[in-house]
Amino acid sequence: MRRALGRTNFAGDPVTLAQGPAWVGGVALGTLLAADPVAAAAVAVPGAVGLVDDLVGDRSTKGIRGHLGALRRGRVTSGAVKVAVLGATALVVAVVEHDRDAPLTSRLPALVVDAGVVAGTANLLNLFDLRPGRALKVAALIGAPLLVAAPGRARPALVAGLAATAAALPGDLAGRSMLGDCGANAAGALVGQGVVRSLPLAGRAGVLAAVTALTLASERVSFSRVIDRTPALRALDAWGRPTPAPVSPVTP
Repeated sequence: MRRALGRTNFAGDPVTLAQGPAWVGGVALGTLLAADPVAAAAVAVPGAVGLVDDLVGDRSTKGIRGHLGALRRGRVTSGAVKVAVLGATALVVAVVEHDRDAPLTSRLPALVVDAGVVAGTANLLNLFDLRPGRALKVAALIGAPLLVAAPGRARPALVAGLAATAAALPGDLAGRSMLGDCGANAAGALVGQGVVRSLPLAGRAGVLAAVTALTLASERVSFSRVIDRTPALRALDAWGRPTPAPVSPVTP
């Protein structure tokens, strides 16, 4: 498995995706110890399906458009299966988080929004896992404010996620490891569940709109290019990465 989790990053350097299963395992254990099995499942299932995609996924098909195009041609990609599993998991999480004694008609709008938030953030965070530390920074920048807004029952899962993120960040920033689909999908799902547990319906709908817009934009716009062209984002993105050593001039 170690060899199967080996990759070459954007700079052509070898990295390992083993960080993803380690992140998922740590957070799942932490949430179980905190007696939060729903959060554990919200992390473990996306992590498992992401790991399968990391190990045997078709890397030639990218993006929602690519997977939908493959489906139209009668080919089911591992990415399409992953999207279906993420959607089903998000729906189950949304149902469990709501008062099941209330009539379905009154719960339906919130269920749709919440399932969309969990599935959407699980997918979106994976789109940021393209440069050292980027996906982990996005998860932390969303998770930390949620920790302040979250009710007591939601905090242990967020604390577990932030702790695992802090532990994984040095290796990711150094370019030695990556979350991969396993870790990024799981981290995104945990963030999405934090949103569902912490914000009112209007706030969750706003998050869903933003996630949807960013996901659709990713089909046409390079996030890396936008970040590189925006000084504040570029500085935040580069924070913590080792500074490349200057190249000494070659003397004859």
